[in-house]
Amino acid sequence: MKDLDKTLKALADINRVRILKLLEKREMCVCELAYVLDVSQPAISKQLKKIAKAGLIDSEKDGFWTNYFIAPKDEYAKKLLQLLSNWLNDEEVVREDLKRSEKASRESLCCRK
Repeated sequence: MKDLDKTLKALADINRVRILKLLEKREMCVCELAYVLDVSQPAISKQLKKIAKAGLIDSEKDGFWTNYFIAPKDEYAKKLLQLLSNWLNDEEVVREDLKRSEKASRESLCCRK
């Protein structure tokens, strides 16, 4: 029951859902997600921590960056992510996020001088 509770709580925030919708398409770093959602990097990091704690995503170091990607840790997470992949695809904010993500280049976003 605890796994279900933490998974549902992670999905109870629109920005966390938007992050998951983006990660369905490709792995992304914090700076890319911050750019797409137009939210600060610390705020995105906080949301990623909650999503990871719920067992929905994982991360992997890649040189300078940390890549975040969908990685369900339990059956509740797996099933809810499968459902989410079919939901909200026609929502304007999701479509706009996906469109903006095409312009999100970690090299230009994260390495500005």
